[in-house]
Amino acid sequence: MIFQRALLREFATSALATFLVLLGITVTTQLVRLLGQAASGAVTSEGVSALLGFTVVGFLPVLLSLTLFIAVLMTLTRSYHDSEMVIWFASGMSLTRWVPPVLVFAAPLVFTIGLLSFVLTPWAVGKSEEFRRMMDSRDDAAAVSPGIFQESRQADRVFFVEEVSGTQNLFANVFVSSTQHRKMGVMVAVRGHQETMPNGDRFLVLLDGRRYEGEAGSPEYKIYEFERYAVRIESSDAAVRAPTDRMTPTPELVRAATAPKLAELSWRIGLPVAALILSLLAIPLSFVNPRAGRSMNLVLALLVYVVYSNLLSIVQAWIAQSRVGFLTGLWGVHATMFALLLILFYRRLTVSSLFRFFR
Repeated sequence: MIFQRALLREFATSALATFLVLLGITVTTQLVRLLGQAASGAVTSEGVSALLGFTVVGFLPVLLSLTLFIAVLMTLTRSYHDSEMVIWFASGMSLTRWVPPVLVFAAPLVFTIGLLSFVLTPWAVGKSEEFRRMMDSRDDAAAVSPGIFQESRQADRVFFVEEVSGTQNLFANVFVSSTQHRKMGVMVAVRGHQETMPNGDRFLVLLDGRRYEGEAGSPEYKIYEFERYAVRIESSDAAVRAPTDRMTPTPELVRAATAPKLAELSWRIGLPVAALILSLLAIPLSFVNPRAGRSMNLVLALLVYVVYSNLLSIVQAWIAQSRVGFLTGLWGVHATMFALLLILFYRRLTVSSLFRFFR
């Protein structure tokens, strides 16, 4: 019991550190991507945090699976490197004695991965798509970002504002270029704001500005000065986005039973199963010569993880294309990796038996 408690504590410490690093990398990369979309006006600055949260939830099953694998691998690698495993084998203990504490540690993480894969990830993907539809249905004025030229959806206007006060719906130093009846008009105003009429029509009201109007290529143009100029804001219909299998609830995937939906179901089932097998694979893969570096076994372990993950993606694509059956594709990969697990365990147990025989 003392051994198991100490091992579980070391597993937890290593897993926490690994998860925080992986989460930090994921949050940083996704935040940079979303900030780029916000700068171009594709998403609102207020929507960045919500989309970031939904995206991170979608990545959590993979992050937790990788965290579990690395935590077990690094803990046992340290035991080999510090010659603790030499004492373990010299005491007549088998490598299989490490399996129960690894399973005890992996069980709650595998359950969490399954919960995320089957329930929370589809919900997060659906909410993310719903949020993006709401942002796509924004009118042209709402889509304007400070300091960026933004073209309207009808491609007949270009907006630019130097500063936006979101709380009061005010604009400062506004530029609007539009084309009407083959005449180009350019308006500049010191400030502006949005107004909604009683009938629901919305207008962008420009204050204290000028309008330059003329035909393209002609030297003749007119200049109008105005104290107030209202530009009608055309409402936009919500963008139609085809639903994806990633946002489909798991019970619907089972009921539909089409090839694409079965492919998505195989991916969701495969994530917790792969996490469990990877946690056990980390035990024989953690072997390292105490007198040598530990880089080779880490490279091999990383290669095994990458191959396993890619095989799951490939099989998912094959099931979607009806190239392989659902059960064959789903359990074929896991059976292959489980066979590799047994081979590696047999090899390590043979080495440890020889060590006890010659000591």
